[in-house]
Amino acid sequence: MISIVSPVYRAEKILPILVSEIEKVMAKIGESYEIILVDDRSPDNSWEVMQNLAAENQNLKIFRLSRNFGQHPTIMAGLSKAKGDWIVVMDCDMQDQPKEIEKLYEKAKQGFDVVLARREQRKDSFSKKMGSQLFYKAFNYLAGIEINKEIANFGIYNKKVIQSVLSVNDNIKFFPLFVNWVGFKSTAIPIEHANREEGTSSYSFSKLLSLAFNVIISFSDKPLKIFVGFGLTISALALFVAVFFVIWYFMGKITEPGFSSLILSIWFLSGVIISCIGVVGIYLGKTFNQTKNRPVFIIDESHEN
Repeated sequence: MISIVSPVYRAEKILPILVSEIEKVMAKIGESYEIILVDDRSPDNSWEVMQNLAAENQNLKIFRLSRNFGQHPTIMAGLSKAKGDWIVVMDCDMQDQPKEIEKLYEKAKQGFDVVLARREQRKDSFSKKMGSQLFYKAFNYLAGIEINKEIANFGIYNKKVIQSVLSVNDNIKFFPLFVNWVGFKSTAIPIEHANREEGTSSYSFSKLLSLAFNVIISFSDKPLKIFVGFGLTISALALFVAVFFVIWYFMGKITEPGFSSLILSIWFLSGVIISCIGVVGIYLGKTFNQTKNRPVFIIDESHEN
């Protein structure tokens, strides 16, 4: 059985096309399937459209969250309801084309647990491409791992991979990162990326920046280590300046008493303080992340045939 999971937001005009195209490719594949659509409390009529579609389609299961939680928690909500041996994750805007599911599934049958869709020619706006590129550069550096900017959520995953992803207890959810982290035998294949059928992306540059900040802080302590290094650098610089001031003192260029000791104390102690705050912050951040146990999504309504 194959489960197709898609988060829904501002997609009332796209959903009938999405479901129809998925039905076509699944009929061609010939396996039993379920379509799982999760409404991230979209402000348009997406939920009403989903209800109408579910009334006509026995393979369609729909869920609605209690509020807008964001794309990645919405994906997790859909994954938690998936019952397939293989799970496809795709966006609902038709840029991830349902016809590519067949290609992903055929590759997965060659012995891979994860087959990711690599968008070789992205059909996004220039601003979104630049924002995405900056996001992944910053993320890869600060998180200390390598995620390809041409790969997003679209892919097919063995159920054991999804079970492992769902077991990751981080409060901040970022699906591609979790897939990367859990491992398993994976590969990526080129797919055709389409233009968006309707509307514009909900990811503005500020939202990408916010997502990057939250995910990096949640998953990596490298920013704190950078501040520790910054503090140690200041302390080392203070020692260098101390030698410089001593030379100046013996050369008679410093005539104000207490000037050297005051400046050196400020520099040195500032560096020590920053280092200590960074070290404490690392442990505090880890403890804080472990003690948070709030649900990352809440399902309000559902319709399962």
